[in-house]
Amino acid sequence: MIPFAVAGVQMHVSGAHENVSAMQQRLDLLIARFPWVQMVLFSELSPFGPLPRHAQPLPGPAEATFQAMAVKHGIWLVPGSLYERGADGRIHNTAPVINPEGTIVARYRKMFPFRPYEEGIAGGTSFCVFDVPGVGRFGLSICYDIWFPETTRTLTAMGAEVLLHPVLTGTIDRELELSIARATAAQFQCYVFDINGLGAGGVGRSTVVDPAGRVLHQAGDQEELIPVEIDLMQVRRQRATGIRGLGQVLKSFRDRPLDFAVYDRGAGLDAYLGTLGPIEMPARGSGAGFEPAASPLIVALAERAGVPEGPPAPADTAAGTAGRRKPLVVQ
Repeated sequence: MIPFAVAGVQMHVSGAHENVSAMQQRLDLLIARFPWVQMVLFSELSPFGPLPRHAQPLPGPAEATFQAMAVKHGIWLVPGSLYERGADGRIHNTAPVINPEGTIVARYRKMFPFRPYEEGIAGGTSFCVFDVPGVGRFGLSICYDIWFPETTRTLTAMGAEVLLHPVLTGTIDRELELSIARATAAQFQCYVFDINGLGAGGVGRSTVVDPAGRVLHQAGDQEELIPVEIDLMQVRRQRATGIRGLGQVLKSFRDRPLDFAVYDRGAGLDAYLGTLGPIEMPARGSGAGFEPAASPLIVALAERAGVPEGPPAPADTAAGTAGRRKPLVVQ
């Protein structure tokens, strides 16, 4: 057994003022109550809230404060993320990783900003894994990244055994995210710490999932300190023998008989995606998506399949299904 204690902090986040001092208070309380915790993870954008106008330089004063907090308690600290204003003027959603000596061992920039709602935020292009000596390898992604399994696929292919996943979800799709977090843990045979905030920082319901897809803890909608001791030997065991002795997912992917042409932008296999239009905020009363004719590719496929344009013909009352439009089958 290789035990290691990770704690998530689900706390109220203000969008009007800084939350760094409140984070420091929660961290002091956490370590006083659970001194055996070795790593602490806060939610996405918890230091300054979700408004890009509070973007900070990195390195900078806020990050230095977090470094001092890590040293004070002798812990690994991921203080959620914050909007980082770069020297080139671009803004990234960035999460620092700080070791117990106060050293910044990594900074991860969110790859998939939640567009169109996170409009104007630049996406990162580098993956983030880091090693805790004597324990194992950790990977970091932020919120919307997890909706793209290629991100976790890459992190686990790089050896990540634990996915640290700070989120800011205050919307009605939190239930979907919880399903994705559980599926991610099972698909990639890793622990998932999916930590959400409250108030301007989200609707809570943080979750911790083990590498067999079992939910170890599901938070509610109030402030919570979530200390969980994990055992990375479970990850290694299940990757070797299969989830619950069944599917050996990572090894099956390794031994696949093909590469996926959809990832080759020049292959033309993803032409359909080009018909979907730009990422933009939905307009009030928008009819987007309801007009098949708006997609040239769909029209071409329909013509090839011999499907008439326009709405389906009414059913023949005498024959039941007679006269109905043929289903579109794309080969």
